[in-house]
Amino acid sequence: MSLPVAILSGGVAARLRPITDRIPKSLVEVAGRPFAEHQVELLAKSGLTDIVFLVSHLGDMIRQALGDGSRWGVRLRYVFDGPRRLGTGGAIRRALPELSGSFLVLYGDSYLECDYGAFERAFIAGGKMAAMTVCRNDGQWDRSNVLFAGDRIVRYDKERPGPEMQHIDYGLGAFRAAAFAAWPVDGRFDLASVYQDLLARDELLGVEVPGRFYEIGSPAGLEETRGYLEAKRTSA
Repeated sequence: MSLPVAILSGGVAARLRPITDRIPKSLVEVAGRPFAEHQVELLAKSGLTDIVFLVSHLGDMIRQALGDGSRWGVRLRYVFDGPRRLGTGGAIRRALPELSGSFLVLYGDSYLECDYGAFERAFIAGGKMAAMTVCRNDGQWDRSNVLFAGDRIVRYDKERPGPEMQHIDYGLGAFRAAAFAAWPVDGRFDLASVYQDLLARDELLGVEVPGRFYEIGSPAGLEETRGYLEAKRTSA
């Protein structure tokens, strides 16, 4: 049985304004449908059927649009940040009661065509508190932010990437719930800080995936992803 998946969908998506002034990023139209529908459909095809959206900004709209997931044969649930936004790490910490002892995490603006089952198996076999997917980027799709050597992450830094970094955080992670035990409930913190803490304790497994990622977090990324998914739709 596959692990549950948490989708981080609580950001305000400032880079996509004015589109996101009235709708959350997850509901931005891509190839004729809200982007989140593409995500759920892809996860369902990969055998991932327990999905938890972590929401804040206009989150009720996401719940109303997607419902309980029955039309895709999956179970959808929603966890709200509460009175203030908690950041990507804080949102996961708050959602732990809705997740199992281990779970996958992906960003609400990412479309990731990878072998989820293989990643899940690598995470379980690796015995670490967490695992991060990385892909060879060489600065093509965004700034490379991972130094990956052999089968391990040597350095990960989104804020201060160095020229020696040739890989990038692909956008899919796996965690044991205990990885968040020391972080405050309802505290605001970023998932990148959790990754860096785990890396410092040698509790972060690196798993390289082939190919590339698609995202809608930026205007350029949105247009590229629209083109890619539209081409898939017309060729189906």
